[in-house]
Amino acid sequence: MIPATSSKLKVLIVDDSSFMRMAIRGILTKAPGVEIVGIAADGMEGVEKALALKPDLITMDVEMPRMDGIAALKQIMAKQPTRVLMVSTLTCEGARATFEALEAGAIDYVPKNVSDCKDAQASFQAALLAKVREASVSAIPRRAGIGLVPRVAPAAQVRPSQFANRRVGFVGIGASTGGPVALQEVLSRIPVNFPHGIVVAIHMPKAFTGPYAERLNAKCSLSIREAVDGDIVKGGQVLIAPGGMHTTLVKQGSNLVVRTQPTTEFPQYIYIPSVDQMITSMADASGGAMLGVILTGMGNDGFKGMKHLKEKGGLTLVQNEATSTIYGMPRACIDGKVADVVLPLDQIGFEIGRIG
Repeated sequence: MIPATSSKLKVLIVDDSSFMRMAIRGILTKAPGVEIVGIAADGMEGVEKALALKPDLITMDVEMPRMDGIAALKQIMAKQPTRVLMVSTLTCEGARATFEALEAGAIDYVPKNVSDCKDAQASFQAALLAKVREASVSAIPRRAGIGLVPRVAPAAQVRPSQFANRRVGFVGIGASTGGPVALQEVLSRIPVNFPHGIVVAIHMPKAFTGPYAERLNAKCSLSIREAVDGDIVKGGQVLIAPGGMHTTLVKQGSNLVVRTQPTTEFPQYIYIPSVDQMITSMADASGGAMLGVILTGMGNDGFKGMKHLKEKGGLTLVQNEATSTIYGMPRACIDGKVADVVLPLDQIGFEIGRIG
């Protein structure tokens, strides 16, 4: 259900496929609290209708004639910032285009996976409704994209480190909606000589985590790649938990080692990969000698993991409300009193980087 407001959520559908336009319209028309105010068959028409109709949310295809979805998105963000949900193909190219769109100001994306298969149709319907619900309570974009942040620390530090002289050997980071851009902001502020290994769990499909890791690796000074089973967590390296499965950390000798496991082994987790599973297992494997970080995202995935980490004597940090696209995951940690430190997005990476 869409959150109750004084009026319905006005949605504009932009897609060059008549099948997809009908599919999206059919799904959203039945959703309580949603009104379809317009349909466009390409990016150029989409921009025109966005400016004229002033929708609350736009579903935007990526590949379209005359003007593609990313070009249309950039024009809309420059002229009239609006919540935009990209409809992306489940391919590497689709993933790359999606991340470009997120940097340009899109709120989120939904994988385009509609076929004659009833399971695929049901999956797309559920994902679309969930993403629209999340987008409806998200912050309206105020800027398009982020640049590569210099690794040079300020000459004078205004305050001491929140984690000075505390026992930290590893860092675990969790995120969801708004997370792809937020995580790039965080990791780009951590220096290349950072001595602790970092593991990230972000809710993404299987086809997206590999291209996302490649994109981060090209934009940040740290070594970043998609994790594989058997990887050892090392200083100066970031491992992105692969989509479509869960990631567990186990101790082998003095090392923390990645174990990837099918979702059937953890039916209690609805979010994939699970932040709770990653942080909980990392806390156990490290004996609590770690920092848990929760960034923007819908729901409460990560709260149980952060609570377990606190019980193990670990440290916790979460993103503040003002800079979160969606405040659900950080708020769960704050309301549950498991957040040691709360910071705006542009300070989180800097604070992590100061851990010795």
